[in-house]
Amino acid sequence: MGKVYVAESRIHGQGVFAAVTLKPGEPVLVLDDSREVTPDDPLRPADGEHRRFCDFLMGGRVVLMQPPERYINHSCSPNAFVKTFDGLRYVIALKMIYMTEELTFDYCINSRGDTLWLCNCGSPRCRHTVHSNFFQLPFLLQLEYLPLLDTWFVRENQDQIQTLLQKALR
Repeated sequence: MGKVYVAESRIHGQGVFAAVTLKPGEPVLVLDDSREVTPDDPLRPADGEHRRFCDFLMGGRVVLMQPPERYINHSCSPNAFVKTFDGLRYVIALKMIYMTEELTFDYCINSRGDTLWLCNCGSPRCRHTVHSNFFQLPFLLQLEYLPLLDTWFVRENQDQIQTLLQKALR
């Protein structure tokens, strides 16, 4: 956790903040996907395990995010994203993130969810009401986020990605 720390966030509850200045493309941390949620090993609310801390991955795999990554808040103008390399998921700086700046994701990247929520990110690009499905994002934002999508997400949604690309060429 040398590059980040957890502290109170202006966006929501706790957040993850840069302990050092991070350059675009720099790996920030490796995600701990060791706690898989399965029918044989479900969430244990008594242990502080909540669905809101889950990440939904390829093939329907669900993992319980661990600290610090579970505290990375959503923003409609994210400064980080997640990408898998050699089987490990990394948080990658999307742009320059200065020391003490909060790290944020757009929760819709790599998501096929059906959850709606009111956004409190405060970004000039705030969508105010967020639908968690990548394919519900505005068309131009989908195109902007295409390079950030994880390989497994593109593979599992190749028909919709192809349709998006064809629409972009028109």
